[in-house]
Amino acid sequence: MPNFIALGALNLLLAVVLGAFGAHGLKARLSVEQLGWWQTGVQYHSWHALGLVAIGLLLLQQPAAAVRPAGWALQIGIVLFSGSLYAMALGAPRWFGAITPLGGTAFIVGWALLAWVARKLGQ
Repeated sequence: MPNFIALGALNLLLAVVLGAFGAHGLKARLSVEQLGWWQTGVQYHSWHALGLVAIGLLLLQQPAAAVRPAGWALQIGIVLFSGSLYAMALGAPRWFGAITPLGGTAFIVGWALLAWVARKLGQ
């Protein structure tokens, strides 16, 4: 079983490092638009990493197998959504922006799955 608390904590660590790198190491090198992409990537990375921690805590209380896909969807969303924004900020081609909505969709799927499982557990 994946440890979503550890995965979330590692993602939060990475989000803090990337946020600091953007604020201090990239600020003078990137355009305002690129910094905006970077900041959006860090923000979504952070929020969804917290979601992974919450899923891990839920699994400690209710080890329902159906919760795991929600966690994996959030992790895929972090990689695709935030990863594509980081890549574009660092100079990847603009077509990488087509990947970002796939990550957003993974976020939506993850939260929808979590809501569905939570509703079923509450019955």
